[in-house]
Amino acid sequence: MKLELWKVLLSVAVVFMALPVVAQDAAKPAAPAGDMEELKIELPEPFFGGTPLDYWSTNLEPEDYKDRPPVMVPKGTTLISKGKAVTSSCKTPTLGDLKQITDGDKDYAKSSLVELSFGVQWVQIDLGAAATIYDILVWHFHEGKRVYFDMVVQISDDPEFKTGVTTVYNNDHDNSAGLGVGKDKEFIENNKGRLIKVDGVKGRYVRLYSNGNTANELNNYVEVEVFGK
Repeated sequence: MKLELWKVLLSVAVVFMALPVVAQDAAKPAAPAGDMEELKIELPEPFFGGTPLDYWSTNLEPEDYKDRPPVMVPKGTTLISKGKAVTSSCKTPTLGDLKQITDGDKDYAKSSLVELSFGVQWVQIDLGAAATIYDILVWHFHEGKRVYFDMVVQISDDPEFKTGVTTVYNNDHDNSAGLGVGKDKEFIENNKGRLIKVDGVKGRYVRLYSNGNTANELNNYVEVEVFGK
């Protein structure tokens, strides 16, 4: 009788000893979804000096002097906008040429700057084919400090942006551009540009809006880079 009871207790102990192993296996973290790598970003030379910025807004984020942390993207992500066609609501820029927006020249010099007319204006990049977009990097101006208003960035497969439009950035806090109220912040321009995380939105066309800046009512672009597959 005692021997039988001992066998039963031994069987129960074996079962309980196995339970933690099962629980531990269940708690193992899942493997990461896809391989990631750091996005290689080439920054232009910074400009030192210029007129101090006399602007404040509850929608303005604090100026960030730190280096940008590594930007991680799926392996195989590349710059897909260089040399691609650019169109605009402003048919004839007051300074520069629209093709400069994707030519790879990010210098702060006036010769690298494209200037559009006043009011709400947009530029649009045709990637040539539908792509999966992960990041967009924008330089409006970095020869001094400025804030550009009503910055809205959208992606679509429709060149007219009438259907299938995805808004990936919008800092228009009062809908003055007529594209809806956005929750993103205004920011002070510098040589790092504005990085917009997109994380896999698909589309062929990228359209960027602005509505003047703290220096004047005009709209500027130095370069726009679109990264994806």
